[in-house]
Amino acid sequence: MTAKSYDVIVAGVGAMGSAACWHLARRGLRVLGLDRFELGHAMGSSHGLTRIIRLAYFEGSHYVPIVRRAHELWAQTGEAAGMKLLHVTGSLDLAPQGEGQVENSLQSCLDHSLVHELLDGADIARRFPAFRLPLGHVGLWQPGGGFVASEKAIYAHVGLAQSRGAEIRMGEPMLDWSPTADGGVTVRTQGGTYSAGRLVIASGGWIADAVPALAKPVQTVRQAIGWFTTRRPELFREDVFPVFILSVEEGAFYGFPLYEHPGFKLGGPHFGREPMDPREPDRTPSPRQVALIRECLQRYIPDAAGAPLTLKGCVYSVTPDEDFIIDAVPGAPQAVFASCCSGHGFKFASAIGEILADLSTTGRPAFDLAPFSLARFQA
Repeated sequence: MTAKSYDVIVAGVGAMGSAACWHLARRGLRVLGLDRFELGHAMGSSHGLTRIIRLAYFEGSHYVPIVRRAHELWAQTGEAAGMKLLHVTGSLDLAPQGEGQVENSLQSCLDHSLVHELLDGADIARRFPAFRLPLGHVGLWQPGGGFVASEKAIYAHVGLAQSRGAEIRMGEPMLDWSPTADGGVTVRTQGGTYSAGRLVIASGGWIADAVPALAKPVQTVRQAIGWFTTRRPELFREDVFPVFILSVEEGAFYGFPLYEHPGFKLGGPHFGREPMDPREPDRTPSPRQVALIRECLQRYIPDAAGAPLTLKGCVYSVTPDEDFIIDAVPGAPQAVFASCCSGHGFKFASAIGEILADLSTTGRPAFDLAPFSLARFQA
């Protein structure tokens, strides 16, 4: 039986993969998207209603051009899909002065002429009275930040891709793949065998199954998020409260204004993640992580420290340096991948989808991907 043929197969239809399907399909290519779970599942990294988007980037100024493009694309994609995906609330980096987070975010603003404002403790307390921060904490306010409606974003990308002819097969994971003599690929699933000229791999925590070279540098971990009863919900409305990243002695936490859920959302501690096997079906958040989240709320955001309403776990794939890996599979340039985004990747998904489409077609992305090369772990 002859394998059904496509221009590009995308393995993984989460944040990155769904965006890749859209950008490839809109270019007129025959696209097949494959995923092991149902659309909108809670087994990976993209559920939980919202993800932060920051333009000021303490992880490195080299991220800013890509996140600026992502910001544009989230707005465009939402308009095309008839959904509001990008919510601009402003963003706050909050940390002890001199620790580095605020200073590095400031440097990214200066490097890329981003509108920003430095806030001292009194400024923060006056403008955002929900916070009760320790002495010595400072903030960097960036009015262009906000959040992306993460689950809606995947629905939007998939719907738009299908409207341009993409075939999306949920519940049908890629079992294995192999290069072909003509420079293409063959992909095998439980449902059949498919061929394509190019392969995009965006399978998140499962990516090392398809790209064995990632098995050593990539670790899969569990992260906790929760929504908690608020005592004064008026302090956390979307029109008055920003997204934020808060660095305190308990760890690094991230939070959002109220959105489509009666509880206040807080996640973390970012660097307190716990190793896990993504094949394990249990996504119950760690009691230790939940306890730290609740302690953070009680000490620093007390009006949101009520009873938990919803608790969830996420799967993150992380690298030793916390930076992304976007590259071609060693020895198989017809297969490209993006993942291992270390817990700060969703905001970039719209742009990474475009980058993956570029790599799969022209081979010339609009951004310098050298900082994200796999080679940095193979020296």
